[in-house]
Amino acid sequence: MSVPSHPTRLRLLPLLIALGAGGLSTATQAQSLSDLYTAARAYDATYQAAKQQSEATLAKAAQAQALLLPTVGLSASANLINQDAQQPVSKNYDYDSQSATLAVTQPLYRPGNAASFEQGKKSVDLAQAQLAGAEQDLIVRVSQAYFDVLASNDTLQFVKAQKTAVAEQLASAKRNFEVGTSTITDSREAQARFDLVVAQELAAENDLLVKRLALNTVVGVANAQPKPLAAPVALPPVQPTDVALWVDQAQAGHPNVLQANIALQVATLETSKAEAGHKPTLDLTGNYTMAATHNGSSTGSLSTRGNQASIGLSFTLPLFAGYAVQNRVKETLALEDKARSDLEAAKRSVAQATRTAYFGVLSGQAQVKALEAAEASSQSALDANKLGYQVGVRINIDVLNSQSQLFDTKAKLAKARYDVLMGGLKLRQASGTLKADDLQAINQRLAP
Repeated sequence: MSVPSHPTRLRLLPLLIALGAGGLSTATQAQSLSDLYTAARAYDATYQAAKQQSEATLAKAAQAQALLLPTVGLSASANLINQDAQQPVSKNYDYDSQSATLAVTQPLYRPGNAASFEQGKKSVDLAQAQLAGAEQDLIVRVSQAYFDVLASNDTLQFVKAQKTAVAEQLASAKRNFEVGTSTITDSREAQARFDLVVAQELAAENDLLVKRLALNTVVGVANAQPKPLAAPVALPPVQPTDVALWVDQAQAGHPNVLQANIALQVATLETSKAEAGHKPTLDLTGNYTMAATHNGSSTGSLSTRGNQASIGLSFTLPLFAGYAVQNRVKETLALEDKARSDLEAAKRSVAQATRTAYFGVLSGQAQVKALEAAEASSQSALDANKLGYQVGVRINIDVLNSQSQLFDTKAKLAKARYDVLMGGLKLRQASGTLKADDLQAINQRLAP
């Protein structure tokens, strides 16, 4: 029996070679989910950009502290002067002068600066929340790519097994036709099913290649080899079992809620800054000046040198600014109300997402149990059809259909198990509690 060649493999070979030469590190053995996540943290451009943005925000927050600290300035000048005096006696003066001044200002009461400093501290919390969200997103992306490869590989293996079974059924149909115990229809049906499975095998191989490329792109490892689940597969239960507890966690600690809450606090401080436009300011000032002239001056022919020190308070009270301050306060109050509405919207959004993720996991677990029962039933049906075909009460197409149903159920069952594991991670992401340590529970269910 001849099996069709696979020209698709030859067409995909240059792509595989290009991937291997793309600057990625090369995998030498199978990796766990935690191993690939660790690699992705150092490679993924999206996460690195979020990390660098966080570092920039921290540096910017430190700048706000300068508003409360003293400022020191040094100024100096040197001049060469020619003066021609006409009265009462015509006389020409040539002299030079030098001066240097050290000025220090320490804010004592500037409510606007104090509010800006508090905003700077809030931006640190905001940067941490944003980075936590980026880390959770990376965990989910790596895990999804990981399980996509496993599911695609399982599908390919089931298609190969189905191809072997159909090939055996095709050979049996041909033998029976040759000895006259079956019709040509059985052979043609088996040949058609075999050709269909070959096409499915090509599609499955291509899908697996694409899924591997996606995983390699995320983790930065060429030819990443994810470890499969250990058999028998034991799925973890959902803990806690009360959806309300998951929602409470989400509304208290989800990165999106934290960011919206910080944004509200920043908006409140912005209103305080605007209201400070009506308030006075008080600074402590100090100056120390050194001045000298050579070859005389405009008042005499003697050189002079002198030092002067001063310390004092600078008080400013705004009186009227063309209603700019009043309108600025109105603006910030409106933005404060907007931030408050955004916070409420964020809470509602994460609550809905958490409930959806929670019931999605429960539904997935139920589907796994149903598919496990369907797998056992499909296997029994296949065995019965094979026996019936041997004794002549079943035809070839009955066996072929039973085989297709069994392998399709196996593929769906494997995919459903991966979906439950991914659903658990997405549930933790929706509740804002997802951490890299949560991957250890999945690692324990992987084959050694």
